[in-house]
This record gives sequence, C-alpha cells and structure tokens, in this order.
Amino acid sequence: STLLGSAALVCWAGAASAQDGEEEAHNARLVGLHDLQARSAYHGVIQEQDGRWIAYIGHHDGTAFNPLSGMVETNGNSIVDVTNARRPFLLRHLPADGGSQMVQVCSGDDLPAGEPGKYYLLRTNGNLGHQIYDVTDPSDPVFIVDVTTGLDGTHKNWWECDTGIAYLVADLQPEGWTTDRGLKVFDLSDPENPVFIRNFGMVGSEPGATEPPVRDPGVHEPTRLGDRVYLAYGTSGEGALQIIDREALLTGDPDPTPENLLAPVIAQLNMPDYWGGHTAWAMHDVELPEYELFEEGTPRDFVILTSESTSNSCQEPHHHMTFMVDITDEAHPFPVANFQVPESEGDFCDRGGRFGTHSQNWSYTDVFYKKLVFFSYFNAGVRAVDVRDPYHPKEVAFFIPATTENTDERCAEFDGVEQCFIAIQTNNVEVDERGLIYLFDRANTGLHIVELTGKARQLLDEPAEGDDDAEDGEMVADLP
Repeated sequence: STLLGSAALVCWAGAASAQDGEEEAHNARLVGLHDLQARSAYHGVIQEQDGRWIAYIGHHDGTAFNPLSGMVETNGNSIVDVTNARRPFLLRHLPADGGSQMVQVCSGDDLPAGEPGKYYLLRTNGNLGHQIYDVTDPSDPVFIVDVTTGLDGTHKNWWECDTGIAYLVADLQPEGWTTDRGLKVFDLSDPENPVFIRNFGMVGSEPGATEPPVRDPGVHEPTRLGDRVYLAYGTSGEGALQIIDREALLTGDPDPTPENLLAPVIAQLNMPDYWGGHTAWAMHDVELPEYELFEEGTPRDFVILTSESTSNSCQEPHHHMTFMVDITDEAHPFPVANFQVPESEGDFCDRGGRFGTHSQNWSYTDVFYKKLVFFSYFNAGVRAVDVRDPYHPKEVAFFIPATTENTDERCAEFDGVEQCFIAIQTNNVEVDERGLIYLFDRANTGLHIVELTGKARQLLDEPAEGDDDAEDGEMVADLP
C-alpha cells in the first residue's frame, strides 16, 4: 500500500505500526542488544579472538558522546565483546574522519606474512582512504598504516585472510578515471607493508575512455569465493554483475586499457535500469536432489545478487529484491528465481523508512552455508531464507527489532507535505560460527543479536517435521 495524507496517523490490523515500534518475530528470538551509543550502524564482522568473540562494527558519518572517553567523537568503529551474547559490552569506539562504514578483520596466523598471535583490522577512514589497525587487544587498537589516502570516496572492501589480497572500493577520479567507485587491488599479506597491484573498473570508466560504460554507476561491492571474484555494480539502479577470473585479475597487465579490463571478465550480466547490484555473493557446488538423476544436473553454482532500496516510504519505481543467478555455465549467468517480502504482509510502505533489500550475510560459516542466507530488509528487519534449493528460495524466519528512544526518524514527502516516522532500519546482517545472527541498525537503534528457533532452527541439522511456530529448545550457541 501507499501512504497518502492523513494515513500516517492510522494503525492497521494484524501488524505493529511504526508508532508502536513493537518487536515482531517468527522462528527467531532476541538474545542480546547494545545501543552502540546511538550511532548509525552499517557493516559488522564477528571475529573469534583468543577464546573471545568480538564484533567490529562500522558506522556512518555523525557524532555521539562516548562515556568511555568522556568526549563527543566522530563516528568510526564500535568494538563490542559479544562472548556472552546476552550481555554484549563496548570495549572501544575508534573515531574516524567522517564515519567508517566498512570493516574486515584477519588473524596474523592466517595471513601469509602476518605476525602470529596478532589480529588486524582493515577499515575505511571516511571517504579519505583505507587503514589498518592492530586490534590484538581490541580494547586498545594501534594504528599501523594508511593503505591508501587522498581519496574523495570509499565504501566496501574484501580482505582474503588466506592470501592477504584486498579489494578496496575507492575513488579513482584523481587518477583520471570517471568513476568515484572503482577497485584498488592490494597485497596486504604483510599488513605493515601494503603492496599496490592495480586499479580496476568497467570498460568506459578508464582514463581516456571514448565511450561511457554500459552501466554508469561504479562497483559497489567485491566478494571472493575460490578462484573467482564477484563484483556488484550500481547499488540501486543500472546494476551489473561481473564474474572475474581472480588469477587473471591479479597477474594481468595492470595498464587500464579496454583490452586489459576485459581480460579477467568471464561474464557480465546487466540488470534493468531500475535494479542495481549492491551485493553479489556466491554458493558453489550446490547439490540438488531433484536433479541428481540427470546426466549433468547437479551440483550447480549460484550467485545471490541483491538490489538496494534507497528511498523512504516506497517512493521508488520498483520493489528492490534479491535474485538467484545460476552461474553453472559461467559465461552465461542467468536469473532463475527471486526472493522478496510481500509489502502487504506488514503494510511496510506505511511504516516509514526504507522497505526492501539491502544486503545479506557475508560469512561462509559452515553453520549456515548453502542452507540459510540472511537478508537485511530495512523496516522489515532480517529475513532468514532457505536456499538449499536456490530455484525455490523460501523464507523460514524473520525478526524485526523494536524501536527505542534512540531510533531516528525517517521522512518522505507526500503531496508536497513532509511526513516523518520512527521505523527500524536493519541495514546489514552477519553471522558467526556459533549460529548467532547480528543485525546492525541504520536508524541509531544499535546492535541486535538473534537466534533461530522452531523449524528454522531444525534446518541447521536436517529438515524435520514439527510445529513451525515452536519456541522451545536451547540456543545454538552454548552461552553462559
């Protein structure tokens, strides 16, 4: 439904209103929460660190008072001990120059030239560059190095802990490119001595290009699985997916000619103008019992491709959703299914804020991989989706957090009149090896730690018969 005029003050039957802000859940329950000092949260990673579990969380630009330091600090990164997920506590807030939305952590035991026993944080420093900190003591991060500086745009990064290769989304305009979101590839196997490998982007964005790229927006997010890198372009419009030969990207001629930029590209899937590529995340070797008797039916490879909702109160041309792309024939990726939350399920357009997909969990944890994927859906919270058969994705659980006094309002204009609402804005979601799900809220509500229950919980072991709404059983994580 679409909100018009005085409908902002009307509550509907069967769903909590934006004004009520009540928690809603199915086959999921809240384990713990932290307000993150009312800072707008973006991305987070969960690192097991010497017997402790530490959440490293990136924030959007802004400021807030930090009781630990007694000072008002620009938003950067919150470092939260979630070892006892029922009682998470803040270890440190690490300020940055204009927010630090993206974080990645690698152990020195994993990095080829890292120091054993140490842990390293790779983060964005506002739009200025990318940095590395020593977070061996997560309460006392120590700056190591600026990987790259002097930029006017950063966003995502992906760090391969097994090799040290990092793919950094960065502004390439100072080097003559037309895009403020290209890719800078570095070797960070020795975190104290970054080695630049190359710049990369879509043909038409390189210095001296005579024709614009097929899709104007830059790369939004890189991910890697095996010997492939997956690039999502466009975020919320004019999207594209590129499947990249990792070895060719790393060892090919770095001179940004059209020929050299095309050399590592196995395939490019262009999306309609009204959908974008926010995240491209792969699942390889998916066994499909339905196809096992066919000569070449299984296993199959897929990319989950997500388009980001960017407008409040559904004031955009189409519902943004997630697509299941079959890449078994890599040269010809093909969408075979989609996942979306029906707006009518909760009158989400009337709740205020964004409604639609944003992103999904990044971790390839054995607990969930090729079984369940978790999608952040802004005012519809987190959605747990059974992806064992990617041709038929099925939602099995959801959790929509309650709003609090910290939850920031979101505004939209209707017939020339601005109206504002208090609504949850689950921005990103991540998981850990204990089977816990972490929600990071864009509207200052904080961190929510959730576990599955009922039939969704049973799927982690095997699909079992039973009460779909069952709420009994112990937590996946054995918490104190």
